[in-house]
Amino acid sequence: MRLLAAALLVPAVLFAAAAPEKFSTEAGTLELTPIQHASLMIQAGGKVLYVDPAQGSYDGLPQADYILITDIHGDHMVPDLVAKLKKPGTVVLAPAAVAEKVPGATVISNGQTKSIGNFTVEAIPMYNLKPAANGTLYHPKGRGNGYIVTYGGKRFYFSGDTEGIPEMRALRNIDVAFVCMNLPFTMTPEAAADAVKAFHPAIVYPYHYRGQDTQVFAKALQGTGIDVRLRDWYAK
Repeated sequence: MRLLAAALLVPAVLFAAAAPEKFSTEAGTLELTPIQHASLMIQAGGKVLYVDPAQGSYDGLPQADYILITDIHGDHMVPDLVAKLKKPGTVVLAPAAVAEKVPGATVISNGQTKSIGNFTVEAIPMYNLKPAANGTLYHPKGRGNGYIVTYGGKRFYFSGDTEGIPEMRALRNIDVAFVCMNLPFTMTPEAAADAVKAFHPAIVYPYHYRGQDTQVFAKALQGTGIDVRLRDWYAK
C-alpha cells in the first residue's frame, strides 16, 4: 500500500487558488474556489468548507469550519495540511480508511447523510469497476466517498476518484457536478461524459483531470443541454 500511495502522489508544485465560482442559493451566495487537482474551498453563510485539501497552496486562505476527505491517496488526503487548516470546533468528515489516518475525523460511510451547520453532506460510493491494465484496483468499492453537498437547496456533487459507476449514473437533481477523469486511476474523458449524460447535472466541471484533454469531454456533451465549464485546475 505504501508503494501504491507513493505512486499516486502529485508532485509538490504550489499553485495559487483560482478566482471563485459563484452560485445563487436560497440561503445566499455560495462561492467555490478551485485550488488544485481535486482540492477546492467553499465559502457560504460565513463558513468555510474544504474538499480534499491536499494539493496546491493554502497560504492566505482561511481556516476550516468543515473538511470533507474522499480517500486515502496523497492527492486527496494530507493529514499535516488538515491539521494546519483546523481550528477549535472544525468538523472533518471522511470514510473509515481516512479517519484511521486523520486524528479527530468523524466517519461517514457510503449511503450515510450528515448535517454540518447549514450544509447537508451525503456520502456517495466511488470506486473502480475493474482493475487497471497493470492489474491494480486503485479504488475498491466501499473504501472512499464521493459527496453531495447541499446548501440553500442547491446540490453540488464531488465525484472523488471513480469510474462511471451505477450509483453515479443514478444520481438525480444535481445542480453542479465536479467529475474526475484521469488514467489509469479513474476514467477517460469520453467515459466521464457518458456517465454525466446519464445523471444530467445542470452544470458540470471536469476536475482531477491531470494529463487528460477536457475539450474531448466538453465536445462529447455538446447538444445535451448540460453547461460544461472548463477551468484550469493546474495554473501557476
